[in-house]
Amino acid sequence: MQWNLRMKAAEAGIWQASQMRRRLAEAGLEISAGKMSMLWSRTPTTIRLDDLEVLCSVLDCTPCDLLVPTGDAAARDTQPSTRATGDNPGSPPAIVPKSGRPRSRPPL
Repeated sequence: MQWNLRMKAAEAGIWQASQMRRRLAEAGLEISAGKMSMLWSRTPTTIRLDDLEVLCSVLDCTPCDLLVPTGDAAARDTQPSTRATGDNPGSPPAIVPKSGRPRSRPPL
């Protein structure tokens, strides 16, 4: 995923993290300068849904505008599965046991 906060902020006329922080505070979200710097400069590993909602409200966008799939993820979703399949096209993927201790097959 690509974090698109700075682009959406620029489209809204917000060019600095401090401006964004003030706009968020006006909307009721008080965040520290450190957290704002992290959101502004790199992709967050986590974000609270409440915070995301306020960000989207301030920027007049949706979460899909802020979280954009990268080419790797999009290509992975469109490529056919590399797992072996049964003889029937509609059959579930074949079960391939891992090496090591033998395991029983799951119930059908």
